[in-house]
Amino acid sequence: MNDRITELEIRLTHLEDTLDTLNTTIIAQHKLIDQLQLQIEVIEKKLKAVESNIADEKDETPPPHY
Repeated sequence: MNDRITELEIRLTHLEDTLDTLNTTIIAQHKLIDQLQLQIEVIEKKLKAVESNIADEKDETPPPHY
């Protein structure tokens, strides 16, 4: 009986360690996802600014060889 309790305690300790590791990994991934989302927002804003500076094809003057 005592061996079974010891075995269960060992297993519980391993499970708690695994849970802590997974929790740490999830927190790190969440931070990375937040950073990547901010980077995407910045890139989208820059892209929209560039797109707004580009004239439509119909609004541009034709090249001189036309």
